[in-house]
Amino acid sequence: MKRISIEFVVGLFLIAGLVGFCYLAVSLGGVRVGQDSYLLTARFVSASGLKKDAEVELAGVAVGTVTAIRFDPKTFEAVVDLAIPRDARIQEDAIASIRSTGLIGGKFVKITAGGSERILTPGDEILETESSISLEELISKYIFESSEKGSPDPLE
Repeated sequence: MKRISIEFVVGLFLIAGLVGFCYLAVSLGGVRVGQDSYLLTARFVSASGLKKDAEVELAGVAVGTVTAIRFDPKTFEAVVDLAIPRDARIQEDAIASIRSTGLIGGKFVKITAGGSERILTPGDEILETESSISLEELISKYIFESSEKGSPDPLE
């Protein structure tokens, strides 16, 4: 009888450990279990640096994710699919912009609320967008513009 109770306790301990491991894997992996969301799309001239599963922020709070990024050969634009929670109401004149988390950090989609009465429904497109800003392009533009104007070389 004593042997069965020890095996039973070890089995319960093992099951509790597996449940704890699964909980940590799901919570640290960023999986949102049971969250009801809908898809919106946004078109960008450049989605440089944006990755699938990047965060979508509303009012500075991460509320959704980027589910897909694809190229539209007809318009030469990047089409980005966004999973937004059902309780987040996005106005039709909202602005979606690709932002950087820091100088060398990852990219995310920031949605700035609009003032319209009309709310976007699943499958709608956010029409106002701001593309990703490339740090390399800004630096090269600054360097080449200053050298074309005949300004002195700052390294001399």
